[in-house]
Amino acid sequence: MEEFSADDELRGFVQSLIGSSEHVVMALYVEMSMSSWGTEGRAQSKRRIIAVAVKPSTLTKKMRVRLLVFVGSSSALEIEKVHELRRLSRIEGVLQDKSGRTFILNFDVPQDRPWRSSEWTTQTLEDRNRLLTAISKLCKKCHGRAPKLVGIDVVEMQLWAKKNAKILLAGAPDVMLESFAIHEEEIVNDGGDVEIGEIYSDAYEELVSKDEEEDMDALLGMYVLGIDEADAFSERLTKEVIALDTANVHAILENAPIVDEVTELLDMTLGSVEDLEEWISTINVKIRYMREDIAAIESANNCLETQVRNNSLLLKELHLVSDRFRVPPEYAETLKEGTFEEVKVAQNVEACKWLATALRDLQPPYLEPSYASMRAIREKRDELEKLKRVFLKRATSFLCDYFSSVIESTISDKDTFSTKGKLRKPVRDDLRFKCRTYARMIKHMKALDKNSLQPLRKSFCLSLNVLIRREVREFANELRSSTVAKQTNSVWLDRLESSKTQSSPVGESTVSEAYSRMLRTFIPFLVDESSFFASFMCFEVQLLTPQVDPDDVSDDSETEARVVNVDDTVPNTQNQQALESKTLKEALRELLDGIQEDFYAVIKWAHRQDPWSCISMQGATEKYLSSHKADAAWFVHGLLDDLQVRISNNFNQVVAETSKQFERTERNQAGVLYSIIKFAKLTTLIEFQIVGRNSRGGIDAAYEILAGTIFSTIENIGENDPKNFEIFAIDNYAAFQDRMYELAAVTPVLEKFYIQATDSYAQACQQYVQTMINYQFERFTSFVEKVEVLLLSTEPGKVSSMPGFTKSDLRKKLKSSLSGVEKSLTFTYKRMQKSIQRQDILTTLWNQYFKPMFFEKYKALEEILSKCYKEESLKPSSADMKIILDRMLIA
Repeated sequence: MEEFSADDELRGFVQSLIGSSEHVVMALYVEMSMSSWGTEGRAQSKRRIIAVAVKPSTLTKKMRVRLLVFVGSSSALEIEKVHELRRLSRIEGVLQDKSGRTFILNFDVPQDRPWRSSEWTTQTLEDRNRLLTAISKLCKKCHGRAPKLVGIDVVEMQLWAKKNAKILLAGAPDVMLESFAIHEEEIVNDGGDVEIGEIYSDAYEELVSKDEEEDMDALLGMYVLGIDEADAFSERLTKEVIALDTANVHAILENAPIVDEVTELLDMTLGSVEDLEEWISTINVKIRYMREDIAAIESANNCLETQVRNNSLLLKELHLVSDRFRVPPEYAETLKEGTFEEVKVAQNVEACKWLATALRDLQPPYLEPSYASMRAIREKRDELEKLKRVFLKRATSFLCDYFSSVIESTISDKDTFSTKGKLRKPVRDDLRFKCRTYARMIKHMKALDKNSLQPLRKSFCLSLNVLIRREVREFANELRSSTVAKQTNSVWLDRLESSKTQSSPVGESTVSEAYSRMLRTFIPFLVDESSFFASFMCFEVQLLTPQVDPDDVSDDSETEARVVNVDDTVPNTQNQQALESKTLKEALRELLDGIQEDFYAVIKWAHRQDPWSCISMQGATEKYLSSHKADAAWFVHGLLDDLQVRISNNFNQVVAETSKQFERTERNQAGVLYSIIKFAKLTTLIEFQIVGRNSRGGIDAAYEILAGTIFSTIENIGENDPKNFEIFAIDNYAAFQDRMYELAAVTPVLEKFYIQATDSYAQACQQYVQTMINYQFERFTSFVEKVEVLLLSTEPGKVSSMPGFTKSDLRKKLKSSLSGVEKSLTFTYKRMQKSIQRQDILTTLWNQYFKPMFFEKYKALEEILSKCYKEESLKPSSADMKIILDRMLIA
């Protein structure tokens, strides 16, 4: 770094580097060190130029002060770092430096920006004082605060500043002052505003203010003592302290009479307080006696009031109890001998309400526990219990006979069931209307005794079960007899063996439509029957409203009532709910047991007519299975589970039989297995039937089995006939790709098989092409392979001297193998054309497999000649061979 003769020259040089946008106030040479001081001094010190610069702002008319650090030589001086003086918080002196020229500038930086303080050392102590004094005053004027000085003698700096005030002011450049005068701007920063002129007029103001200095002079003027008169000063202060203590004691003694007078007044006051305390204690005794008298009077009065109130309540309660003993004559007659005609239902319900209320009022907590053991109460309770048993027995007997007669009349009506040529959906409007007549009475019968409905429920289930089973049986029989399978999928699948292809996929079979209609008719009906039974027979469980898909509503469907119009039941506890749910399941089993046999018969019939109809049947079952899971539909949910299991077993059986058929090795005229043709059409059929219905788990598993059988059959044929396996594999894998292309694009599992077939096809093509190359050009390909093996252990220059690899051997093999190579290639293509029947496969084999593989081997031969037989040349060359192959492009 070039030395300058004066500070003004250095400041002018720095000013020329940064331009006229900023004005350099001061520039000094310093030493920078990142290591701390020790006994051996500093290490890794670097020389820098540090400058204080001020930049005016044309917008805000303020100025900003910065500390610039330069590095480099005089020819290539550049700014290393820039510090904002508004972030300077503390200036620390390094105590280890005895010269006092080293200091540290600490700046406030954000926490996320790492910062390591550097140590700066000026050339002289005077330079340090100039720099630190200028920085302190600029921070105070421009930012409103001065940095904290630590480890630096402030008094020394103050004395130095006074002594060198003229030198400091002379250091300010005239150019800069003129610029400030032109712009008339103000310096601003975080602390506050100041005019430019003030910066330089007060740039080096004293560190101690004038007021503080005058106070210190006045204090020291009170004691005009020399610096060596410390003992005299201390003795003088001691005497003054003793004098002050003596004055204080004297003042206390002068106030003794006043203290005696205050003490006498305090004694008089204490005597008065003692008299007052004795008087208050006497008053307290009198008040206590008076309080005891008042309490005795209040106690006697309260006893009288309590006795009067208890007598009144007892009299009232006796009246109420006596009223409970009396049974109204109209209720007694109704409960004992009343009839149950429809017009008398309201009267019977009213009698039930009164009886339930009367029994409740004779039990705690409605009756005092002390009354429960009274003889009259027990006799009255026994009388009401007997009346309840008589009524419930009569009502149960009547309702059992009534429901049985209503159901029998419905069974006797021939229009209720399906007949030949006409399928009828069960209708319950009339039956339920007659049942609802006694719905409220049944509810109040349960309120009287929860166990009273067991015989009624059992009788109702047995009677209605006969009706439901006959309805399902007649409907299923007529459904099977009226369904004509125009062309079942089993027959269609057998015809897949023929070479003729179907123009369009086969639609959903008629037997699966029949099964769907069976579910569409009876599943909502059975759920509705379960919900009606649970509500009508007062099971306190969550009721179910049947869910019907709008797409499944047939033309002959009729609107049915979904719930029973009875009063809302009060929910029971969790244990009671579990007990009610268990009882309901047992009742539903009695109500609906036996109808599953007709559903099983429909499934068996459908499987016999059309084995592949199980796909659409499984989808229809899953749809209803996911819609009915409530307690009232428990039996229906179990029925659907059984149907699903049977359909799944049928599906697995069909897949197993089809897999056995796929194991056969029959082929068509093109050499393609019939199993590939059947699998393609079978997947089309399956995908057409499962759209929007089935879950794909079972279908994908079936695809795995069938496709695996096809691929294993192809591999087995290859093991038994390895000579023709390559051509056979190419034809079959190509046929599989062609037929599965469209479905593989939309079905993930079929896409996996398509990719597997594609990989196997590519492998078979490579093997076939390799075989054809070895057949026609065996000598030169085997020679290339042997030389490549030899090069692994021998240097290229020594290959031509090895036995069997001499130049003469090379010429013989090239002549016998590559002479008339173009004619040999044409012969190879014609040989491939005889084996491959499909032109598109032949084109792919020749253009994408044979030509690249042959050219790669030919180029490998040319590289061997260039390495091991440098004097020999390959004719035609690889470039000429590429032209020959391109000229033989097969469209």
